[in-house]
Amino acid sequence: MSSDPNCIFCKIAAGQIPSRKVYEDDELFGFHDIAPWAPVHFMLVPKRHIPSMAQVTPEDSALLGRIMTLAPKLALEQGCRPYPQGGFRIVVNTGAEGGQEVHHLHVHVMGGPRPWLKG
Repeated sequence: MSSDPNCIFCKIAAGQIPSRKVYEDDELFGFHDIAPWAPVHFMLVPKRHIPSMAQVTPEDSALLGRIMTLAPKLALEQGCRPYPQGGFRIVVNTGAEGGQEVHHLHVHVMGGPRPWLKG
């Protein structure tokens, strides 16, 4: 599994930097955002360093599918209310113009009662 020694999300996923963990398995790591925009705001990251959605390949399809099917389960566990009255938002920022600040693929999962700080 490749990692970038200078990447903060690689370090968080490896346990080298403390985080408020939401989920972990062999391929994925989930943790609360340190500057949440919503009452529930966590991120899911692959442990393997992928710089952004722009570098995703067909070989990453299963990994992305796992993220998208895990997100609803974790959203409920973290306090989002059930669909349809409740819900959550999934956001993947890609590149500078897409608002990406950390260049390691990460999927934001945000929810909870509105209004939110941002978004």
